[in-house]
Amino acid sequence: MCVETITIECAIGAPLERCFDAARDIDLHVRSLAHTRETAVGGRTMGLLEFGEEVTWRGRHFGITQQFTSRITAFERPHYFQDTMQLGVFKSFVHEHFFIPADHGTTMRDVLAFSAPFGLFGRLAEKVVLRHYLRNLLVARSATIKQAAEQFGGSQSTG
Repeated sequence: MCVETITIECAIGAPLERCFDAARDIDLHVRSLAHTRETAVGGRTMGLLEFGEEVTWRGRHFGITQQFTSRITAFERPHYFQDTMQLGVFKSFVHEHFFIPADHGTTMRDVLAFSAPFGLFGRLAEKVVLRHYLRNLLVARSATIKQAAEQFGGSQSTG
């Protein structure tokens, strides 16, 4: 199976724990993707996602309302968690979240590995449309997490 991977990093002037919690906060996720009207409609629908929990998202992407169910499949507080698609339009979708101590506070790294269905047509969609679209969603999400984590105080590295 061919998989596309997107990696982004964001410097956040806040401690690891605060960044980790912000990244798994359902309300912040909804705020970060407000332009897609994404909401949590199943599983855990508010608060902080924990290991083994699922959430079903409904949002409008490419002009079509879609649903996507994800489960927290790895969890090492406050350094790492992973969510993996259980049901949705992708052939595979695994989003890893890393939180690394840094002089400025925390470096948050997102690694998204995904593949589209439909063989060659799916591979073309990955390269031409999906990669750019998903990168933009990750960047918007990171900016919202950064803003929320930093609004509670300045840089406080917690090694």
